[in-house]
Amino acid sequence: MKFAEFKKAGHWPTLLAAFLYFDISFMAWVALGPLIVYIVRDMNLAVDEKFTLVAIPVLAGALLAGADGLARRSVSAPSGPELSRNSSSSPRRRGFATSASRRKLSVEIFGLALGIGGASFAVALPQASRWYPPQYQGVVMGIAGAGNMGVVLDTMFAPTIAEHWGWQAVFGVLLVPMLLILAYYAYAAKDAPGERKPVSLKAYGTLLRDPDSRWFMFFYFITFGGFVGLANALPLYFTVQYHVSGVAAGLLVSLIVAFGSGFRPVGGLLADRIGGIRSLSMFFGVVVAAYLVIAFMPEGPAAPAPAGWALTEMPRIAWMSVLLFSIGVLALGMGNGAVFQLIPLRFRHEIGLMTGMVGCAGGIGGFFLPRRSASPRRMTGGFGAGFVFFGLLALLGFLGLAMVKVRWRTTWGAASGSAGLTIARSLNSAGLAGDDRFATKSSGFASVSSARPASGPPMRITSGPASAGPV
Repeated sequence: MKFAEFKKAGHWPTLLAAFLYFDISFMAWVALGPLIVYIVRDMNLAVDEKFTLVAIPVLAGALLAGADGLARRSVSAPSGPELSRNSSSSPRRRGFATSASRRKLSVEIFGLALGIGGASFAVALPQASRWYPPQYQGVVMGIAGAGNMGVVLDTMFAPTIAEHWGWQAVFGVLLVPMLLILAYYAYAAKDAPGERKPVSLKAYGTLLRDPDSRWFMFFYFITFGGFVGLANALPLYFTVQYHVSGVAAGLLVSLIVAFGSGFRPVGGLLADRIGGIRSLSMFFGVVVAAYLVIAFMPEGPAAPAPAGWALTEMPRIAWMSVLLFSIGVLALGMGNGAVFQLIPLRFRHEIGLMTGMVGCAGGIGGFFLPRRSASPRRMTGGFGAGFVFFGLLALLGFLGLAMVKVRWRTTWGAASGSAGLTIARSLNSAGLAGDDRFATKSSGFASVSSARPASGPPMRITSGPASAGPV
């Protein structure tokens, strides 16, 4: 990919705005994870109850993301500042000076409010995607989706701020970049040219009846659900499993999730080069190996001080766990990029709806997987069974992808990848790029599988063997 061509292909100010919008929204969405140690410090909650609390914003964001997919234009940007103003004032002033049960309820309500941030990517991702042709979808969606590095900033700075000024101050600090990004977004972000057709709830049902949409939801349930679930739960996991301090846990998790966030565009770029199916299969294999090994890692030794191990004093077993989690989260982040390289190729004209639906599935995975990882601890005393389950789930993703890859490569995938590049260049040279006559319908949705010139018979595009498929 040549950068000069890529820069001319779309609208980079909107792409940057989408990235920043996603970044700050993600910061608000997962802010509860690194702060939960401080918020529930004296609530005397069981470990699985704490994991449930940090998962509430993820579930709320998942459900709201599905609703946001109905929006055909970006009208949700102001929800970030409103979220921060409301959630950082009302719950902390009224809920946390009462009994432990009422305090827990306040945290749950607070988590529901933070879920608004998690719904925002249903607006940001399709807005960036619509500006770019199919051959750049992997890298575009990777760049916009790399805004999930907001969790890196959360885990890096939030515990330190909470240690010195209290956890409430974190949300006051968060308002500053949020307002700056809101101003830039309002100035720079533009909708791509083209008519936006009204979308109804019936369209969701039609999409859900398409088996490809369900497969994408399942794959994103694993990749994004694993990423956001671990990003939210790992600070608590390291304080429980390896007895590290809250600040040390935040720094460790910021390092781990930086791999997943930073390499998401690389996953999209790799999917553009070698195909989304092939790259996603590789990433699933890495996730399976990493988390099955983590499942059998022993618990770390108790810390000599009540605050826990400092970063420079952590035992070797904790650092080995950090390495394994980094590898696994890197594969999950690149897998997110690969999934969103494939989605616009299959559902280009339904990208808003699909982003909401797939994002909803990913958010549900982010709620479900941490709870499933923590629940066995009460019965077995460890997290191993939960990570075995997660590894086997990634294995199911690998096997499911193997089941559909031949059909995908020989139907809608036949005109993507290298074949799609050839077609796109031919259309550009003929001045016909974007002409709807060069798309057909499959199951009621756009799927580039044939090309019809302005006159004459339709030209069928076929693919070679499945192993050489472009997707």
